[in-house]
Amino acid sequence: MFDIDEELKKLPAKPGVYIMHDAKDAIIYVGKAISLKNRVRQYFQSSRNKSAKIEQMVSRISRFEYIITDSELEALVLECNLIKEHRPKYNTMLKDDKTYPYIKVTVNEDYPRVLFSRSMKKDKARYFGPYTSSAAVKDTIEILRKIYRIRTCNRILPKDIGKDRPCLNYHIRQCNAPCQGYISREGYRESIGGALDFLNGNFAPVLKELEKKMLEASEQMEYEAAMEYRDLMNSVKQITQKQKITSSDQEDKDIIALAIDGEDGVAQIFFVREGRLIGREHFFLTIPAGDTRQMVLTSFIKQFYSGTPFIPRELMLQEEAEDIGVMEQWLSGKRGQRVYIKVPKKGTKEKLVELAAKNAELVLNQDREKIKREEGRTIGAVKEIEGLLGLAGIGRIEAFDISNTSGYESVGSMIVYEKGKPRRSDYRKFKIKWVKGADDYSSMAEVLTRRFSHGLGEMKLLEEKGLSGDMGSFTKFPDLIMMDGGKGQVNVALKVLDELGLDIPVCGMVKDDTHSTRGLYFNNEELHMEKSSEGFRLITRIQDEAHRFAIEYHRSLRSGVQVKSVLDDIDGIGPARRKALMMHFQSIEAIREASVEALREIPAMNEAAAQKVYDYFH
Repeated sequence: MFDIDEELKKLPAKPGVYIMHDAKDAIIYVGKAISLKNRVRQYFQSSRNKSAKIEQMVSRISRFEYIITDSELEALVLECNLIKEHRPKYNTMLKDDKTYPYIKVTVNEDYPRVLFSRSMKKDKARYFGPYTSSAAVKDTIEILRKIYRIRTCNRILPKDIGKDRPCLNYHIRQCNAPCQGYISREGYRESIGGALDFLNGNFAPVLKELEKKMLEASEQMEYEAAMEYRDLMNSVKQITQKQKITSSDQEDKDIIALAIDGEDGVAQIFFVREGRLIGREHFFLTIPAGDTRQMVLTSFIKQFYSGTPFIPRELMLQEEAEDIGVMEQWLSGKRGQRVYIKVPKKGTKEKLVELAAKNAELVLNQDREKIKREEGRTIGAVKEIEGLLGLAGIGRIEAFDISNTSGYESVGSMIVYEKGKPRRSDYRKFKIKWVKGADDYSSMAEVLTRRFSHGLGEMKLLEEKGLSGDMGSFTKFPDLIMMDGGKGQVNVALKVLDELGLDIPVCGMVKDDTHSTRGLYFNNEELHMEKSSEGFRLITRIQDEAHRFAIEYHRSLRSGVQVKSVLDDIDGIGPARRKALMMHFQSIEAIREASVEALREIPAMNEAAAQKVYDYFH
């Protein structure tokens, strides 16, 4: 048994990271400290200054552990790694984890290439970025290859020169074929130099050269070549227009600002590279109650820069963050050069921070509207269904469907919606084991019996062990069951639930003659809804999803056996006889109803084979 009071006495007065666990041993908080002894003890001392978040977190701590480090800087690095790995509940968390594209020029090779990269490595290549648009990066690389005729192959040059024929790019004049020795190493390096100038923002020479070539081609009436140069000029101009000058100091900067509303937040970053604003990006944040803006900003910086390979020379913040000195040390170590964190108070830099802050507010407001619309589609739709059925408190909905082909490989699907949204981790598939042939009612009874018997068994096991909670999706019973069908399927479900001693409302999703959702069957009555209502749209989505999930599972089972039927399971009926039977009778149902004499009339069938088919179905 972990005795918190005793363990607090053992804490060392050294820097390190502390890790809080709850009763289920899940990590709920990770923090760093200059003195573990002082910092961790503060959580368990009575104080009026504790936030509601801290009070709630402390009430859930079952045990803690700690890792000693040599310095506060080492503790910060370890804290970042642990937060990213475990995503604790009470730490401010990024809702997304994005990687950014770079343009990589392999200047370490004799004949360099220009490549797309998602990471920046210490491999002596030159990297440009990060950029926020993968499409823009790919467009830029394509333009560079066309203008400077840079190779795209993976051949090892000069070792492989002349070993194989030139590729298509040479024939369409997009590569000078260094693989054949058609261009010298010096000439090829000159082209790479032009590409590097381009990536550094020096576009004027390229535009001037392309214009010259376009006019020359036009004068020589080579109009196709002239159009090609014109298109390349337009592409270059588009790229230059995307890069807006923001400062004259040619430095790399990231500009960071926050917008916060309750538990929701947005961090906005402007990326400035060599004095140019190359893009911006925003990140949604989940903010624990009681966290200050300083705490949120500090957490964001730690998480973002522990995951990105590029560290700029300067971070410009909207306001002061915590641990700025330690974070500067950490970032400087990652960059390999000094990094500065500043809060500008006036001039152009302050205006850029203000612009980032306005963008953050805009994104947060737009997201709030999006959330409201989403709630209408989900929670609002569930409330409409509750009103229609006269029920309350529908949180979890389970829907069931059956799929088969002529009785072969019958399968069942169980899909789950919680608060109007699909919970795909709780979806389940059932391969029908107890039912022979195409009997949807019996197949559905099997699926429901297995699902709820399994759930009851797991719940009993939990009770015997004196545990609370759940062991999986089967121990969570639904507030409403939806059957793909009408009265027949609903009655099957009610019978199964009655035999198991369960009381769960069941309704059927009824379709019209065109197989479109028509309404719900509940308590022996068909209920209609407005087709434009969110409730009706949710029912349609649930029915379509249950059907899709069953069909996909069925297809996966059939994929390895092509078109297989129940005939495959009859001893003595091989491919030739199966084909003859299907060609003659056209369906499994017709074969099932045929007499021995009718089966014997098929040339491929003898008396014994006909009898085996008849006996199988009867």
